[in-house]
Amino acid sequence: MPHIAGTGIDLIEVDRVKQALERSATGARFRARVYTPGEIAYCESRGRARYQSYAARFAAKEATMKALGAGWNRNVGWSEIEVHRERGRAPTIRLSGKAAEFSARLGIARFHLSITHTATSAIAHVIAERDD
Repeated sequence: MPHIAGTGIDLIEVDRVKQALERSATGARFRARVYTPGEIAYCESRGRARYQSYAARFAAKEATMKALGAGWNRNVGWSEIEVHRERGRAPTIRLSGKAAEFSARLGIARFHLSITHTATSAIAHVIAERDD
């Protein structure tokens, strides 16, 4: 029977993410370290709302780390957590690398993700679920 293994929530200001992405000295490195190529392509396709999408994904990554009880550490890297969204479907969490291995060791079977944003802030809530 499924049960909740962990939950996480995160709120971030869109402007904070925008400033990090636009910083001339470190913005490109921040983007490459935190976001997957798929996330970057999705966010950039959003036009003027791209910073809201970047912020929502950042919040989702933070919330996922909290649901795993890990935070950002040797077990979980930013770009190993991906917010994936198929057209017409709700966004989902996909893990890779060390994050996927860590999640498997914890017995996590699935994640449930809810994200939303305004022009100024983004919030994400993640529930990690086990099947035991």
